[in-house]
Amino acid sequence: VLTIQVPSQFFYEYLEDKYIDLIQQTLYRKIGEGTILNYRILVEAESNTMVEMRGEPKFTVSDKKNQNPVSVKVPSPFDRVEPAEFDSQINSKYTFNNFFEGESNRLARTAAEAVGLNPAKTAFNPLFVYGKSGVGKTHLCHAVGSKVLELYPDKKVLYITAHLFKVQYTDARRFNTINDFINFYQSIDVLIIDDIQELSGLEKTQNTFFHIFNHLHQNNKQLVMTSDCSPTEMQGMEERLLTRFRWGLSTKLERPDKELRKKILKHKILTDGLTISDQVIEFIAENVTENVRDLEGIIVSLMAHSIINNREIDITLARRVMEQNIRFEKKKITVQKIQETVSDFYNVKRDLIQSASRKREIVQARQVTMFFIKKHTELSLSQIGIQVGNRNHATVLHACNTIRDLSEVDKGFRADIEEIERLLQS
Repeated sequence: VLTIQVPSQFFYEYLEDKYIDLIQQTLYRKIGEGTILNYRILVEAESNTMVEMRGEPKFTVSDKKNQNPVSVKVPSPFDRVEPAEFDSQINSKYTFNNFFEGESNRLARTAAEAVGLNPAKTAFNPLFVYGKSGVGKTHLCHAVGSKVLELYPDKKVLYITAHLFKVQYTDARRFNTINDFINFYQSIDVLIIDDIQELSGLEKTQNTFFHIFNHLHQNNKQLVMTSDCSPTEMQGMEERLLTRFRWGLSTKLERPDKELRKKILKHKILTDGLTISDQVIEFIAENVTENVRDLEGIIVSLMAHSIINNREIDITLARRVMEQNIRFEKKKITVQKIQETVSDFYNVKRDLIQSASRKREIVQARQVTMFFIKKHTELSLSQIGIQVGNRNHATVLHACNTIRDLSEVDKGFRADIEEIERLLQS
C-alpha cells in the first residue's frame, strides 16, 4: 500500500487528473501488480486541528486496463421514491459556517439562517433573495437546505433551479404526467428555487407554479427563491406571482466589501492548503471587487500556476492571473507616483533620494525607486538615471539587479517590495 499525503482536495484532484496514469505505471513497474494507492487529505478544521481523511478513489495497480464502462442513472427529482431515498439536491459543502458575514450580506444571511432553524415559522415566507451573479445566492440556498435537513431530517427539502423546473414542466406536458409533476411539488416541505427570473415570459409554467406556490404556502410549507433582480424590477412575470413574492421578506445581497473579501480569500487559501502573503491577499481584495466567484476563481488559478510553474505566489503572478481571468484595469503608474510611494514607505524625503548621499537607507530607497521606474515605465536606463539625480545607465542597471537579487534571498525585503507594489497598484 502506498499512501500519498496532500494538503487539500485540490491537490488530490490535480494528481488524479494530471498524473494518475504515470503513477499507476510507475507503481506497477517498481512494486508490482496488486499495489494499492491511498490518499490522505489534510483538512484544517475550524478548531485549528488537523483532520485526516482517506482519499478516494482507491485503485489496485494491474497490467490490464479496466474495460468496463460505468453506467450512471440520473433520476428525475419527481420520480416516485421512498421517503428515505428522496434526493434533496442539496450540496452539503455550502453551509452557514462557511458563508462569511459582512455589511453587504448580514440581513440576507440572518433571515436565511432563521428560515433554516424554523422553516415556515417565521415571517420570512417566502424568503426572496436577489443580487448580481456570484454574490452568494446559491450558497445561501444550500445553507438553508442543509440546516433544515440537519434539524428536521424527516422534512422533504428540494433545491432546484428555475431552468430545470421549466424543463421538467415541459416534459410533464409532453408525456401527459402533469398531475404527477404538480403532486410531487405540492408534497415538498421546503421548496428552494434558484434564479426564479428564468420563468419570466412563460405563461403556462408560471400558472402551474402559481398553484404550487399557493398550495405550499396555505399548508404552512416554506418557500425560498433567488433572482438577479427584485420583484419590483422583474419583467415578464405575472403580477399575482410578484405579489406573492413580496408576502415575506425580499432582501438584497450586495457586492462584498473589502473586509469581507479578505475573509473569503483567507478561508479559501486555508482550505486549499496554500501559503499567500498578506500583501498579495490585500492586493487581490483591493482589485477583485465584483463577486465571491471571481475571488475563489483567482485563488484556484493562482494555485494551478504556482504548482505547474513551481513558483511562489507574489503580486506579479497575482496581477497576471487577474488580467487573464477578470476585467482588471491595469493602472498607469507614473514616475511621480513611484517616487512619492517609495519616499513615504521608507520615510525618506524625495530630495534626499535625488541627492548624492551614501547613507544606507537613502541608497536603498534610491535603488528601489529605480527598480520600480524600470518595471512600470518605458523609460530607458539613461532616462531613469535623470529622474533620480542624474545617475548614469550603469548605476541604474546595477541598482535594478541589486534589488532583484536581494528580493530573491531576503524574505523580509521581498515582503517590503510586495507591499510597495501593492501601494502602487492601489
